[in-house]
Amino acid sequence: MAAAIDGVFPATLQELVKKSKVLVVGAGGIGCEVLKNLVLSGFTDIEIIDLDTIDLSNLNRQFLFHREHVGKSKARVARESALSFNPDAKITAYHDSVTSTDYGVNFFKKFDLVLSALDNRAARNHVNRMCLNADVPLIESGTAGYNGQVELIKRGLTQCYECTPKDKQRSFPGCTIRNTPSEPIHCIVWAKHLFNQLFGESLEDEDISPDAADPDAKEKDGADGDGEPKDDEKENEKGEESKEEKEAKEDTANGNVVRINTRQWAKDCNYDAGKLFNKFFNEDITYLLRMSNLWKTRKAPVPVQWDTLLPEGSSGDQKDVAKQHHKVWSIEECAQVFANSLKELSATFLKLEGDDTLAWDKDDQPAMDFVAACANVRSHIFDIERKSRFEIKSMAGNIIPAIATTNAITAGISVMRAFKVLEAKWEQCKAVYARLRPNARNHFLVPDASLPGPNPNCYVCASDPAITLKIDTKRMHIKELRDEVLVKTLNMLNPDVTVQSTGSILISSEEGETECNEGKLLSELNIVDGVILKCDDFFQNYELSIIISHFDAERDENLFEVVADASQLKPKDEEQKKDTVESKEDEQKTAVKRSANGEGDSKDDGPSTSKRSRPTEVVEEDDDDCLVIEEDEDQADVVVVATDKLSVQSPPKSGAKRKPSEVIEDEDITEILDSSDDEPAGPTKCKRSRLDESSSNPVEVISID
Repeated sequence: MAAAIDGVFPATLQELVKKSKVLVVGAGGIGCEVLKNLVLSGFTDIEIIDLDTIDLSNLNRQFLFHREHVGKSKARVARESALSFNPDAKITAYHDSVTSTDYGVNFFKKFDLVLSALDNRAARNHVNRMCLNADVPLIESGTAGYNGQVELIKRGLTQCYECTPKDKQRSFPGCTIRNTPSEPIHCIVWAKHLFNQLFGESLEDEDISPDAADPDAKEKDGADGDGEPKDDEKENEKGEESKEEKEAKEDTANGNVVRINTRQWAKDCNYDAGKLFNKFFNEDITYLLRMSNLWKTRKAPVPVQWDTLLPEGSSGDQKDVAKQHHKVWSIEECAQVFANSLKELSATFLKLEGDDTLAWDKDDQPAMDFVAACANVRSHIFDIERKSRFEIKSMAGNIIPAIATTNAITAGISVMRAFKVLEAKWEQCKAVYARLRPNARNHFLVPDASLPGPNPNCYVCASDPAITLKIDTKRMHIKELRDEVLVKTLNMLNPDVTVQSTGSILISSEEGETECNEGKLLSELNIVDGVILKCDDFFQNYELSIIISHFDAERDENLFEVVADASQLKPKDEEQKKDTVESKEDEQKTAVKRSANGEGDSKDDGPSTSKRSRPTEVVEEDDDDCLVIEEDEDQADVVVVATDKLSVQSPPKSGAKRKPSEVIEDEDITEILDSSDDEPAGPTKCKRSRLDESSSNPVEVISID
């Protein structure tokens, strides 16, 4: 271990590494690399937390895991593997959600440093708030394809994770796609992976249906949330084993893994629609249900059976259904389209020679029909809104795979930044971006020019956080205010809301206390224009004032917008008129001044014609197995959240936003986007403490080349 060898580190840093207590949040692609680097650097007191279990597709880039670990806790297996590097290290693993009430502010206060390697926005927001309240430095990291970034978050010194508005989510962790979808796009990506697994150029990383007769899958069929098999289920296997099955078990016992991959199995079944449908939408879902930890705070999926949708003898050849592109198909119709498209695709696939495969194309009718049908059946299983074929076609996009090398580079930079944090060399902790293409100076690791300070208008880390909520109080219900605005948009966990003027409780985190309010409109409870609401998330130690600004939303208009300053609430035509009047007044004043100085004939200085490069905003987010959905970049600032009837408007860009380094002035940094809200919320418990401003300790600047 580096810190155990004199001369590797300066003496002061050597002692700091040995004595420091570090928390790693996330044990995926970046988290595994971070943990390995910390142990090899000489850190001996480490804790790691992750709720996820190991999937077969993780093995190509999460190198602390192996085949025998599939189905087990990522955090626990990562701990075991890391201890093989240094058995003397003290590593504690938690197979749990970081948003659980067991990990409040006091839990975070015991650490000298927190390194985040998460893959979804909700958990990142939570860790950000916990570290701010505990006044513990946070090193935030994320990757997307070949791009990655690392930044420091320090209370009072730098901007926090929520200081700058985040774009609409366009990337998702792999575990969300495979196990816990919550949006239609998750199911669409899953369906595209299934197409590739059966007919296309399949990558093991993207396989979403477990291989048939896979010994690991057999073991996991009887597994609990931690991947340990249950004996009683093993004893209840039906039917007699064939000679081949017995030989396969003997081979497995001898260490020889026998598998029948899903593509070969489907071919052996002659692409029987009923058998394939039951595997993908019944057996695979039943397997997911055995992962009990996934469904503690989520609604469990409901498997569907082919025979219940298309009973034997019913017609499955209604090809006209697939031509109804703007209709949302019923589940029975989806099953019909599935059967028809499967028949066409398999016939085409079997005609190919050698190792040739089909390529998914949204303009190829059977391929598009297959994805649309599968996506909608999966949406039905997980109680997600189904979409029409037309909508699914417009939502489907290109997928950028996770890159192990990017994870390793990002994790390495994270640990290098950890050294500077321990030494309190804050000015040497500038954000760093890893990029596929070198910049003008031939650098592919590009640091920021300076540490961005806190955004004074941030609704999280400002001294007195407040927002203005433009909302239709006559159509918005209290339950929607809590779920869509406070939880999904403002990232609270269990908010309590009171009316400032009366002190009456509008929303309570105590179960059942304000349940009678949930179905009422805001206007029914006198929540009208000008009312101020005081929100308090006790667990996050977070308070927020919300100023209500009523507007009458049109029929298809979004019901709410979160705005940063009052000027955004004025009608556009009124603002334009005001701007015109102010412009004329300024011109008149300027003319008077010139006349008084004898410069009436001189030309106005006017605006500069030189082009100033606009800093490209980089949103650091995605972890190892994120899937990035490429979309058009010409989007407005209004970001649709959770439903097409609700939206949040990003605050205006402020001077506190991070600016990229001058050496990359002529280039754009690719945005790195984050994931969906996977982490469950927990009840509130912790006491609140007021944030104090921290002072910085600037030292010499070191650039990373």
